[in-house]
Amino acid sequence: MSFLFIEHDRVSGFWTWLFVLSKLPELGDTVFIVLRKQPLIFLHWYHHITVLMYSWFSYTEYTASARWFIVMNYCVHSVMYSYYALRALNFKPPRSIAMLITTLQLTQMVVGCAINIWAHGFLQTAGKNSCNISEMNIKLSIAMYFSYFVLFARFFYKTYLSTNARKGKRPIQVTASSTATSGHQYIDSGSSLTGKSDVQSLLAGGQAASSKIKAQ
Repeated sequence: MSFLFIEHDRVSGFWTWLFVLSKLPELGDTVFIVLRKQPLIFLHWYHHITVLMYSWFSYTEYTASARWFIVMNYCVHSVMYSYYALRALNFKPPRSIAMLITTLQLTQMVVGCAINIWAHGFLQTAGKNSCNISEMNIKLSIAMYFSYFVLFARFFYKTYLSTNARKGKRPIQVTASSTATSGHQYIDSGSSLTGKSDVQSLLAGGQAASSKIKAQ
C-alpha cells in the first residue's frame, strides 16, 4: 500500500489529480437543482460536500488506500452518467438499470468500509510507518462511507421497496430531484415524471390546491 503510485506512476498520478479536481464541477448538479427551484434532498448535498472535502484532504496526504476509492468511484460514475446521457436523449432505460446503479453505489460503500478496516488492521500489525495512511484519515473515511451506506440504503428502500414505490407512488421531493434533466445523482424508478415541465406542473397543482384551502 505504498503512496508512491501518485509520484512514480504518472498515469495513476494524472487520473488521481483529475479525480480530485472533478469534485468541484460535480457541485454543478446542486447548482442546477437550486436554480430550477427543485427540492434538494439531504443525501445529495451532503454527499457532494463531504466527498469534495475528504478527497482534497486525502490528496494532501497521498493516502495509499485512495487508489481503491478512486477506481470504484470512476467505475460507478461511468455507468451512472451513461444512464443520465440516455435519459437526456429521451431514451427510457428499464427500471432495473436504475436499481442496479443504486446497488452498485451501496456495494461501493461496503467495500470502502472494508478497505478502511483492512488498512487499520495492517497498521496495527505492520507498524504505523508501513503504509501511508493516517489513523485520522481512516476514521474520517469509515465514518463517511458508513453514513453514505445508511443514506443510500434508506433511499433504495423508499424508492424501490416501500409500499408507495411498489404502487408507483413516490414522494415529490425524490421525484423532482431525480429527473434526467436535473442531472441528479440519485436514480429514479421510472415514474411518469420524466422532465422539468412535469415536475413544475405537479408543484403548481399543489400550490393551487393550497391556495383554495386558504381561500376557504
